[in-house]
Amino acid sequence: MSPRYRFTHKQHTYKGIMSTLLGIINVGALIIVVYRTFLAGGSAGANESSTVFLTMIMAFVGIILGIVGKMESEKFYLFAYLGLVLNILAIFSISAILYAGAYGFRI
Repeated sequence: MSPRYRFTHKQHTYKGIMSTLLGIINVGALIIVVYRTFLAGGSAGANESSTVFLTMIMAFVGIILGIVGKMESEKFYLFAYLGLVLNILAIFSISAILYAGAYGFRI
């Protein structure tokens, strides 16, 4: 069985890679904030609040970079899609945190 090579001039978009890196940073920061808030008994301090606010701003920037990276022609779009998914996940997580803080979770 011979190896399959694909000769192409396509590259991954730099904006898509940046979007993915921002998404990883955002999701990681949110996990750390939720963990620290859990250890503090559910009370979030100024550090956690400012981290979530900056994460929200970076998530919007990551979404814009992912969309712009997807609009480039003749490129690979894996990182653009991955960045979009991670940043949208961060936005939804922030929305869930804000909803839980305002109304609480009712099961």
